[in-house]
Amino acid sequence: MNPVDLAAIVAVNVAGAASPGPDVVLLTRMATRSRKHALAAAVGIHVGVLMWTSLTVFGAAALLTAFPWLLELIQVLGGSWILYMGISSVRQGWRDRLDPPLDLEEAVQRLGSVRSAFTTGVATNLSNPKIVLFLAALVAPLLPTSPTVGTALIVIAALWLSSFVLFMAYCMLVSTERVRRKLFSAGPYIDMGAGAFFIVAGTLLIVRGLLGLVG
Repeated sequence: MNPVDLAAIVAVNVAGAASPGPDVVLLTRMATRSRKHALAAAVGIHVGVLMWTSLTVFGAAALLTAFPWLLELIQVLGGSWILYMGISSVRQGWRDRLDPPLDLEEAVQRLGSVRSAFTTGVATNLSNPKIVLFLAALVAPLLPTSPTVGTALIVIAALWLSSFVLFMAYCMLVSTERVRRKLFSAGPYIDMGAGAFFIVAGTLLIVRGLLGLVG
């Protein structure tokens, strides 16, 4: 694979990663409260990214095309998780509105452990199979017809690293103390807004999956 093709793949991947979605919304919610929680969530997200990109590059994503019920089942299960996360975020935001944290330290404590932020990142990314559809539609056509193992590993590393750097930079930018202090009072509304987004996204995934399974 020549450098121009690899650069094109990375550019398409970065554009897709930067578009609003459950991953970005989750990081925004975390980063406005705590840098370490946001970074942990970003690492968790990229555990999922590594799996999805590997499936795409090695051609396993074609299974979802050959057996669409697999994708539909993932949509139902993943949508259920995102819906649950949305309801939890709305409830947390409402509680914080009625009983606001006294300072940033208390707001961070209410996020839970850093480990839970990591696992939430993993689950959020794995619950949204649209990344496979994106990669299969826009990235896979740019790949060699029969890539060697070395080429496949280079592409996987480039896809993963480009997305990882982007998300880490976003977390660092949003989680600066100045930004967090300015958004401190808006924390409950950020939680409820993020929760509403997750509820809509999760419901749509469930509906699409169920329609596909029964259709």
